[in-house]
Amino acid sequence: MSRIGKKPIVIPNGVSIDMQNNNLTVKGPLGVLQYQLQDVINIAIENNTIAVSKKDEKSNDKKVNALWGLTRALINNMVIGVSSGFEKNLEIVGVGYRAIQKNNDVEFQLGYSHTILFTPPPGTKVEVVEPTKIRVKGIDKQLVGQVSANIRKLRPPEPYKGKGIRYKDEQILRKAGKTGK
Repeated sequence: MSRIGKKPIVIPNGVSIDMQNNNLTVKGPLGVLQYQLQDVINIAIENNTIAVSKKDEKSNDKKVNALWGLTRALINNMVIGVSSGFEKNLEIVGVGYRAIQKNNDVEFQLGYSHTILFTPPPGTKVEVVEPTKIRVKGIDKQLVGQVSANIRKLRPPEPYKGKGIRYKDEQILRKAGKTGK
């Protein structure tokens, strides 16, 4: 049984939920998100809460239990996203490494012989807070995480000096390097 699937989802003020033909639409002050439900999952909306359940309560199929908890988590992320949004913070570490905001795009100077122009996909916003600090915002948690990972992939932190792009609270395992005799 899924422990996460059993928890009800509280719908905050300003968020509306519409269900038609296994297609769930969540609307809020920040935007609209949609999700296509699987046939083995039911949703009940009552008293500003959403209850996610399996169609066959007696079945003990592992895939259905996993899908039950996954569906609940995805719907919860949608409700949080359209009401308050998600953000990830990145830091650039290294001498001469920096980012510059150019309209919606971000230009990175990361020690290569050329600059890298990064264009965020629709639904996300990339801000340069300082030349070495970047903030990725959006309503879709998965998209915000993927855009952050794509930015980090431009210059991942290396293990000897720790130079590169990292998440704000990420700990980099450092290697000792060469030692002289």
